[in-house]
Amino acid sequence: MWYLYIIECKNGALYTGITDDVQRRFDRHLTGQGGHYTGYNPPVRIVYYEEFKMRSAVAKREK
Repeated sequence: MWYLYIIECKNGALYTGITDDVQRRFDRHLTGQGGHYTGYNPPVRIVYYEEFKMRSAVAKREK
């Protein structure tokens, strides 16, 4: 399965991403190994995620 996820950053911004494991990806963001943006704006919590069978469907939803 694939997931669209949204995390809240310390500065109040929302960061959207795609992954096949939401918790693992969030943990990587927490340790600075996630996206460039979250390296400078640390994540606080996962606010939303949605499950998809195909990555292409997630990419369409992310836009």
